[in-house]
Amino acid sequence: MDRGNDPKPSSRAEKRLTALEVKAFADRAEVGKKLIDGGGLMLVVLKSGSSSWRIRYWIDSKEKTYSVGTYPAVTLEAAREALANVRKRIKFGDDPVKARQVEVAARIVASGTTFEAVTQEWLKLRRKDWGDDHYSRSERALERDVLPTLGKLPVADITPAMVSGVVTKIAERGVRETAKKILQNINWIFRYACANGLRNDNPAPPAIEMLPKKAKRKDRLPALLSFLELGEVLRAADAARISPAIRMAHRLIAFTAARIGNAVEADWKEFDLDAEQPIWTIPRSKMKAQDRYHDHRIFLSPTIADELRRWKRTTGGKGPLFPSNTGEGVITRDGIEKAYRVTLGLRDKHCPHGWRSALSTLGREEGNFEHDVIDLALDHIHDDEVARAYDRGERLAKRVKLMNWWGAQLDSAQHGADVVTMPTRAA
Repeated sequence: MDRGNDPKPSSRAEKRLTALEVKAFADRAEVGKKLIDGGGLMLVVLKSGSSSWRIRYWIDSKEKTYSVGTYPAVTLEAAREALANVRKRIKFGDDPVKARQVEVAARIVASGTTFEAVTQEWLKLRRKDWGDDHYSRSERALERDVLPTLGKLPVADITPAMVSGVVTKIAERGVRETAKKILQNINWIFRYACANGLRNDNPAPPAIEMLPKKAKRKDRLPALLSFLELGEVLRAADAARISPAIRMAHRLIAFTAARIGNAVEADWKEFDLDAEQPIWTIPRSKMKAQDRYHDHRIFLSPTIADELRRWKRTTGGKGPLFPSNTGEGVITRDGIEKAYRVTLGLRDKHCPHGWRSALSTLGREEGNFEHDVIDLALDHIHDDEVARAYDRGERLAKRVKLMNWWGAQLDSAQHGADVVTMPTRAA
């Protein structure tokens, strides 16, 4: 049967969704699943784990798909408005996808298609998200190190070798981190160009090979990197003769992979244990990296959240988490480190910082967690734009999943059970 230009393939009545149903579906994030709203509108879980609104429609009996945007940035109501607009276009014989491509291309062409013009358009978008200092530094770096070489070239004609040349010249000054940050911005600029139809590929990623390798630390802190060994540490600490505050601080560090200093200085006002997803928000002023604009958030697995609730009832839940036995100040990091070295006999084997190394290594080996998700959980990501992107809607669920997986693994390892496995991520 010829469907003509109907955006809906059949006249079968379909149940309309509610906002709660959409949220529940997106939270589950089952890759490949679809949630139908009717009229061709559906919410699809992509391989990346994000949920994207799509509209199926037919033009000249050919099925096509119009991408609306990701949830929750695009709400159910906004997606339905997009569906109404698509219907209007089809009614007048326009192909919505082609019409959008023409509009975007015309807008970009009007402002020019050189790399410099596209960079300026991209910077305008970033301006509303970045702080003044970060924006100024990024703009100056691009003007100093990139635009003199690439600025006047058509963005569609720039090759990977050209980008590599720019990165190499910066790295030769001995400023590897600066070269890395500038390459990140170049990468985002080309992604913006691709999204706007100005080119079909991104020439920036191969240039990472031109960055000098990071020097290995000679004083790397000891860490155990198997769940079997980590389970033994947890059991030994439970049986050891150490103070309740030292033991609880050790548990907090293990299950959150937080830095020892942040655990020692933790205050009850930083914790929300009654939220649907318990969370520990560490002010940026307490973090090792001071050049970022967001506080560090750690999502708490059920095991450590329950232990913290019990600890809160024991201590009264006001002021510092771990007050000193003397009644003055808080426990010291030396006290925790000594418990590891002496009481637990872990000298040169494992230290409080070792839990961070263990999460980084074992999380990557698991294969279900993107490296950026792990880096953000450890506050290793240096680019605030990336950090904010992972803090938004659909990406936040991945961080929660990582920390819940970590907590479940440690809990199982401590009790001598097999570690909890996860389905392999779709290719």
